[in-house]
Amino acid sequence: MSIFGNNIFGNKATHAVADPAADTHGTGGQDGGDVAAVQKSDAQWREELTPEEYRVLRQAGTERPYTGEYWDTHTAGVYQCRACGTELFTSNEKFDSHCGWPSFWAPLAEGTVRYIHDRTMGMDRVEVRCGACDSHLGHVFDGEGYGTPTDQRYCINSVSLRLVPKDGAVAADGTTAG
Repeated sequence: MSIFGNNIFGNKATHAVADPAADTHGTGGQDGGDVAAVQKSDAQWREELTPEEYRVLRQAGTERPYTGEYWDTHTAGVYQCRACGTELFTSNEKFDSHCGWPSFWAPLAEGTVRYIHDRTMGMDRVEVRCGACDSHLGHVFDGEGYGTPTDQRYCINSVSLRLVPKDGAVAADGTTAG
């Protein structure tokens, strides 16, 4: 089942691409009609983000597999967008997909992410972006047989996320929340 135009619950998604076939240029289907809640100039993003964060979050880059901070993290907590701080995913939906990137079977809530038809790199995929600041997070894949409740894998770049550990949980860097 395709999620173009639908969120993970089968309803019309907020900011979804209405006609992915119309996006023949690999532009992500953006028609200028959707306005992100968090708006900053390119110069502001470059100033606030590291070069790697900027490359992935603002230029839709991808970090190398098995190199990101969270690909094998099992710390309880909430994953925020590294660019704007919006809560996107939780550790409850995180699972080991052995793909080299953090994987989740669903976002935290409806509307926290948006979906864009992505035809870059000779592939036909669904890009996942932050619903608040429109930063690139990764991609979502359907029907891979992982046995998760949604049969979806949100393959997200670690550099796009910031883990806020649950009270008492220990993060990968040894810090605790509380």
